[in-house]
Amino acid sequence: MKYKKFAALAVTFASVALLAACGNSSSDKSSSDSSKTASTKYAYVYSTDPDSFDYNVTMRATNNDHTINFENGLLENDKYGELVGSLAKSWKVSDDGLTYTYKLRDADWTDSEGNVYGKITAQDFVTGLKHAADSKSEQMYVVQGSIKGLDDYVSGKTKNFDDVGVKAVDKKTVQYTLNQPESFWNSKTTYGILFPVNEKFLKQKGKDYGKATADSILYSGPYLLKNFTAKSVLEYTANPNYWDKKHVYIKDVKFTFYDGKNPDELYKKFEAGEYSNARVFPNLPGYDKIKKDSGKNIIYSMQTSMTFNMTFNLNRGAYNLTSKKTDKAKEDTKKAILNKNFRLAVQKSIDKNAYAAQSVGKDGSNKILRNSLTVPSFVNVNGHDYGTEVENQLKKLNSDLYSNVNLADAQDGTYNKQQAKELFKKAKEELEADGVAFPVHLDLPQSETSATLVNQSKSLKKSVESVLGKDNVVVDLQLTNDDEYQNVTYYATTGSASDFDISTATGWGPDYDDPSSYLEIYNPANGSQLTTLGLEATGEGQDISAAAKKAVGLDEYADLLKKANAITDDNNARYEAYAKAEAWLLDAGLQLPIQSTGGSPSVTKLVPHQGAFAYSGGYSSGSYKNLRLQDKPVTNKEFVKSRKAWLQKREEIAKKEESK
Repeated sequence: MKYKKFAALAVTFASVALLAACGNSSSDKSSSDSSKTASTKYAYVYSTDPDSFDYNVTMRATNNDHTINFENGLLENDKYGELVGSLAKSWKVSDDGLTYTYKLRDADWTDSEGNVYGKITAQDFVTGLKHAADSKSEQMYVVQGSIKGLDDYVSGKTKNFDDVGVKAVDKKTVQYTLNQPESFWNSKTTYGILFPVNEKFLKQKGKDYGKATADSILYSGPYLLKNFTAKSVLEYTANPNYWDKKHVYIKDVKFTFYDGKNPDELYKKFEAGEYSNARVFPNLPGYDKIKKDSGKNIIYSMQTSMTFNMTFNLNRGAYNLTSKKTDKAKEDTKKAILNKNFRLAVQKSIDKNAYAAQSVGKDGSNKILRNSLTVPSFVNVNGHDYGTEVENQLKKLNSDLYSNVNLADAQDGTYNKQQAKELFKKAKEELEADGVAFPVHLDLPQSETSATLVNQSKSLKKSVESVLGKDNVVVDLQLTNDDEYQNVTYYATTGSASDFDISTATGWGPDYDDPSSYLEIYNPANGSQLTTLGLEATGEGQDISAAAKKAVGLDEYADLLKKANAITDDNNARYEAYAKAEAWLLDAGLQLPIQSTGGSPSVTKLVPHQGAFAYSGGYSSGSYKNLRLQDKPVTNKEFVKSRKAWLQKREEIAKKEESK
């Protein structure tokens, strides 16, 4: 899923996931008096208005962060990350791994007024997928190549949806037929594209279905939308007809719009009892007092599977935000960006610790660092974690450059001034031979709204220019209003609309439990995040970015992905093949992983490790289901104890799985 940097790194209600769900979960009890359950009303802030509640279609986290609380799928993750039944009470898979059959529990649709609309049936899941396909869902990439006949329907080769491998066997049994076995298929059922839709209601609402209004959808999940006023307030109330309402402990949720201009107010309102948790900012003047008054309550959450990176625009077409005055300057920058040694030199010159410190402070800067697109511990390969396998593959690609490679989280594995200068020397010789004049100017857009994000951009600029020299590379900050900034980065729907040379605006979290969920986003044919590289999907017409794709060798990357995806009977071999593809991606220097979500300092009254844990999936982590509030702030001691117990339980579960 695509993530917006301001929303995920600043202060949005995603903080709940970082503290109590995504990347965490469970210690059921605490001996401390402060864990006594208190209010059933949760309050915090949000920073971006949702623009759609069409949960089968929208891919943006700023929408799905809400619909996760409005809807359920067949399965969900428990607090240890295990998949358990949600709308499905049981399921089975055929011996050949191609057919998945789910038995539904008795559950109701609820309208926005809290009235029962009708029963949830197997046909609703068929309707949901058809609606997604007919609406050209942004999530289609998750299942298009998986479900039998779906690609033909989406591409127009067949007009009959009955040919697609989803069917209602009876009112309470839904069945999916796959093209090839996917050991990770069930994790996809937590994604919105596979959620049910009531056909009668869909037809009744017509074009108004899924709009960002309370009455545009029916509800199958733990909450109903009570109130939404743009750039003002968002409120939920517990769904009175929810099938699992006994596990909905927080009855009311309220988010107040926050534009990032006054981060000090977050803690002040937490102290005043207005907010249930709050980010704290070590670089702000008021932090010393916060640390003095509440130091024992400051918690650094765990890193999550969401990765934020810096991307290069490989085929820039828009120049509304630029310092370049001539076509020659634009062409020189484009040539430089298409040069591999130049890209790697820039990346090796970025001090990630200094960059991260602008958000979480010097003491905590390493706690959010990431060096690979895929979280290193995502899967295990041949007895070690996936990140170690990517390191091995990098050494095979270039034993000199990667002799000491370290992709582990929470340390800077790429910053190397000596390597940066050596790579730049090669790049400069190659580019001068091609007529490029120096310095090369790189436009880096940023929203002027957030001082934290502006300071991160300034840190990146300082680092690159000090290592490579201002006579060689200049990073030009393009500060603009938040709407324009988002439109040319996060909200850009085409590569040609991406108005930057380098950008740190977006990130990615996996949709299902397989490395392909990370790596397919840059597939040159249909990758969902090609726009962040300034590229277009191949489509049926002329690919205007074909030359740029060829120049950086993305055809080779596509071949590596294809070979990995073809391995369906041996997970070790499959993951090793994907590690080879990721090594190619990192070595190509098209994008630089910088940091994850999580790892940020906060104070909270949410009982730690109570919500769903999931490395992947669109709709498991981030729900307020199962979360509880306590009457006093959680102490760091309580949080560490809870996390230790949770990690131990996770290890026990993993060992049992390995022994099967």
